[in-house]
Amino acid sequence: MNQEERRQKRQDDFKHAVVVVAVFVLILAALLAGAAAAIHKFLPKNDKAEKKPETQSTEIMEDSQTVQDQSEAAEPVVDPLVEQAAQLVSGMSLEDKVAQMFVITPEALTGYASVTAAGDTTKAAYENRPVGGLIYMADNLVSTEQTTEMLTNMQNIAMERTGLPVFLSVDEEGGTVVRVAKNEAFGVTDVGNMSDIGATGDLQKAYDAGASIGTYLKQLGFNVDYAPVADVLTNPDNTVIGTRSFGSDASVVADMVTKELEGLSSQGVFGVVKHFPGHGGTSGDSHDGAVTLDKSLEELMQTELVPFQRAVENGVSFVMVGHISVPQVVGDNTPASLSQMMVSNVLREQLGYQGIVITDAMNMGAVTGSYTADQAAVMAVNAGVDMILAPSDYEIAYNGLLQAVKDGTITEKRINESVVRIVKVKLQMQ
Repeated sequence: MNQEERRQKRQDDFKHAVVVVAVFVLILAALLAGAAAAIHKFLPKNDKAEKKPETQSTEIMEDSQTVQDQSEAAEPVVDPLVEQAAQLVSGMSLEDKVAQMFVITPEALTGYASVTAAGDTTKAAYENRPVGGLIYMADNLVSTEQTTEMLTNMQNIAMERTGLPVFLSVDEEGGTVVRVAKNEAFGVTDVGNMSDIGATGDLQKAYDAGASIGTYLKQLGFNVDYAPVADVLTNPDNTVIGTRSFGSDASVVADMVTKELEGLSSQGVFGVVKHFPGHGGTSGDSHDGAVTLDKSLEELMQTELVPFQRAVENGVSFVMVGHISVPQVVGDNTPASLSQMMVSNVLREQLGYQGIVITDAMNMGAVTGSYTADQAAVMAVNAGVDMILAPSDYEIAYNGLLQAVKDGTITEKRINESVVRIVKVKLQMQ
């Protein structure tokens, strides 16, 4: 083998060696990789893998907290006055609770033909039957000194008997319906017809009227006034409302009613908006007999109910329901004051009202012409009414309502609902 052949052989041997080494390295790398994979299965998980369940746990905790927060947010906020009222009501007898649901004249309370004082007879009668309120007419109000003494004594009697004030109420609208201002002995100025105030478009005048009425009523001892009139005068031939209304524009009436309520409230007197669902579109007088408002609920919502809706939104504590039949809504001629559809469905649910619902005087022809005192009382409460004003026969109405609870026609829970509303307002008075 010459030198050239030896050099070629060395090159070939070197190439073979490189190939062998390369193959060996590849085999070794493969073996190491396999071994590493096998060993990895038995090693602890790394930090990232360990943190994953912890992250999931944190997310679960956060989700749980969110659900809890949503649950707490969904719980209704309980008014402390409602809780206090409910506690007081739970300690009342059924007889006292039913008595609280009536507002009657001092004559109906005492059995006297005419009452101008609150003495021993009144005290004995109230201790036996602690009614929720009393309504005073012009004949009960002789002078400033006499009225102040009578109402002060009456309030003291109520506080001693129940620990709560009694609603001392009066119809003092201004204009044609006044019990105090028309008596010169009181020396107060009549604020005039609401129609005149409404015609000015000046809301301050409505506020001033409320504040003026509230001032002299509060000084005498009254705490509830059956005003303002929230009826929209949509029927120009209407005589029972007439100048008592702020006008025919529902929005204007709503604004004026709100301002008069504010004026009354500024003096510590609770206003009562009336006559739900609206007496301004009728042609008859519920004092004399049945009165019909021939409108659909949609039509009522656009006009008659606008002032009531506004009053509800502004926190009014009393709404008076009139004896007005609304057959297109109710389906028959049942007066609104005795209709569950009108009181519970429309006033409570549609308008969202949660305050005291009181009837118009139950001795009016629209009620007495078709129902006895006890029938009317039971129907009113089943409809959702809280207080019954001036029944035609208080004893019959009271006993009828009491019996209805005892025989299951009305549940005691239903009675409690009304009395809690009543007591809540009385606590606000204190």
